[in-house]
Amino acid sequence: MWRKTITMAIEDSRWGIIYCPKEGIRRTHKHWEAIRDYLQEKQVAYDFVQSEGVDSVERLAGMLASNGYSTLVIVGGDAALNRALNGVLSAGEEARRRIAVGVIPNGWANDFAHFWGFDDDDYKQTIDWLVNRRLRKVDVGYCRLQAEEGKEPVVRYFLNCVNVGLVADIMNLRRATRRFWHTSSLSFFSSAFLLLFHRMESKMHLKVNMDDINRRIMTVCIGSARGYGQTPGAVPYNGMLDVSVVSHPQMTQLLEGLWMLIGGRFLNHKNVKAYRTRGKIQFFDNGKARVSLDGCVWREARMPMEIGIRQEWIDFIIPS
Repeated sequence: MWRKTITMAIEDSRWGIIYCPKEGIRRTHKHWEAIRDYLQEKQVAYDFVQSEGVDSVERLAGMLASNGYSTLVIVGGDAALNRALNGVLSAGEEARRRIAVGVIPNGWANDFAHFWGFDDDDYKQTIDWLVNRRLRKVDVGYCRLQAEEGKEPVVRYFLNCVNVGLVADIMNLRRATRRFWHTSSLSFFSSAFLLLFHRMESKMHLKVNMDDINRRIMTVCIGSARGYGQTPGAVPYNGMLDVSVVSHPQMTQLLEGLWMLIGGRFLNHKNVKAYRTRGKIQFFDNGKARVSLDGCVWREARMPMEIGIRQEWIDFIIPS
């Protein structure tokens, strides 16, 4: 619900803030109270709204974007940042050009924030950087579904990565396990452990550059940034996408791959095929595998799907 009344006339320096409480964590509001106190200490003018869940963030971001704010700050994780991005872009071209997006990490996964050096535990440093408002135009990836007859094509946007297969399954199962695990790391690794006992490969068909890939695949990551360690060389400002395709792992190879992922050597695994492209990636069939964007499961995804990049398409506030 709205905490302040939003008027149409918004001063340029006033922030719009969307606060997204951590799912499944007790006493989560204490973190927001500390952030709020420091914002007041820094004399930051802002209006804020608390989300009712990650699904409401997109609607709230669209409302703030349509009401004239030039700075939109998300207190949340990758999924909340993704929803806010899509809300801003749904508000039209003028909003995209006007708004700078910032983040105060507060979710279970903050991979895009970590790329820039934001620390989950140092909210004061993060706020100082946001106040300095150093802007960097960053790439925005897109997933476009083929239009149904008489309808416009469905497009969703991402900042970090698209996952198809096992990692998207982990993101989906992670939500269920949060009822039982009260820390993000336990939730992620418990989800990964449970999925070791599932069928992990799907028959997929995609095209990257000149390679036509049509075989059983465990997971695909298409990253504009680090992609949770699966596209470690990607940077979100060069107009390129990195792609990693993982297939045919035995159990020992899968465990080795998880260890290499943690150690930052994922692309050295013999079952990983890596690509880099400026072109569009065509996904013809995902074998009914799940799809996630920035850690947020996209249940409406269907094939065929086109994945591409808009270079330096939105302003993001980075450390100074």
